Amino acid sequence: MKFTSKKILVMTLMIYVLSSVLSYSAFSYFAGPSDSNKTAEEVALNEDGTLATKADTLLTLLLKIDPAEAKSEACPLNGKLFTKQEKDAWEMKRPLAIMIENSVDARPQSGLGDADIVFEVIAEGGVTRFMGLFYCGVQRYDTIIAPVRSARTYFVEYASGFNFPLYVHVGGANISGPANSLGQISDYGWSLENDMNQFSIGFPTFVRNNDRLDRDVATEHTMQSSTEDLWKIAAKREWTNFAPERKYGRTTLGGDDWKETYKSWSFQDEVGVIGTTTNIKYEFWDGFSDFGVEWQYDKGSNSYNRVMAGEPHFDLNTDKQIKASNVIVLLTIEKGPIDELKHMLYTTIGKGNALIFKNGDAIKATWSKATRESELEFFDRKGNEIEFARGLTWISVVGVSTEVTY
Repeated sequence: MKFTSKKILVMTLMIYVLSSVLSYSAFSYFAGPSDSNKTAEEVALNEDGTLATKADTLLTLLLKIDPAEAKSEACPLNGKLFTKQEKDAWEMKRPLAIMIENSVDARPQSGLGDADIVFEVIAEGGVTRFMGLFYCGVQRYDTIIAPVRSARTYFVEYASGFNFPLYVHVGGANISGPANSLGQISDYGWSLENDMNQFSIGFPTFVRNNDRLDRDVATEHTMQSSTEDLWKIAAKREWTNFAPERKYGRTTLGGDDWKETYKSWSFQDEVGVIGTTTNIKYEFWDGFSDFGVEWQYDKGSNSYNRVMAGEPHFDLNTDKQIKASNVIVLLTIEKGPIDELKHMLYTTIGKGNALIFKNGDAIKATWSKATRESELEFFDRKGNEIEFARGLTWISVVGVSTEVTY
């Protein structure tokens, strides 16, 4: 039989296609279906035993929680109750304090709804930024966090009050002067304790995911990581649940469990009377409506639905609107922009006023933070420590002249 070059080419292509199909079939048979191709029903059940939604397949299941298992263990950060299985998982770790950006192009964020505590402050030029503390609420799933962004000095100071959480960021402000957050991180000795700068870790713990959103965005809005990937790096560095022990100005590992010297806020066991404050509104800067916030109280869940720029604020991981059990508007002295990069400064140490919203009620309160490493404390006007509702606590830090309507 005479073969022409054209016939040889066709036969070669046929053999290639056939071998590819056979290889894929064999691999699928022996390896089984991948998590990325599993249906929601194969992946997980929700906490109440109902089937997970398709959005939940974005997260990797870590713990298969029996819906009948009692939720008896209080999270040290926000008092929310979890199972013993989840507590066993978080016991050998320290919280992650992760910088997450809020530029319009970065929205919606991934992971914010599963934080235990969120701080929200202006980064520069009227654009706000978040620092989420992730600990108890992310033990069931490996939670995608994005977009991760850079450090700011006041976030570093707030993070310091949680007893050496693992501080996760992509670089940071390093211009000479009081806004030099990278210089401060170095001065505090965090490189040996808890600093998880993307520049010192890199791929694959941090990745540029250009396909996270359904549109093209600039590269700076694409940095992604996950809670388990970050804790794996921490474990390699021996940054477990033990906070650093300081001796004679030198930093060594091997101190007490971080929770031993961390005093949790007080939390309510009984909700009591539900208030009538159902809608809260404020802007960080007048006229910057893209960052304006509204919280709508939902009596059925005793939580506040977050609205931003006039639209419900959804978490991309779950496609669910973010809900907070406590909303704190912390009023403090705002200074800036202080340099050509429009960096801001906020007074974090001392005392000031705050508005606290919980259980549908509005409380005029005060805040106190004695030193950089002291915890934030909140008191009512009689000087009594505030008892918070159990669940996500959201702290918006604003200037003292900020108008809050409720």
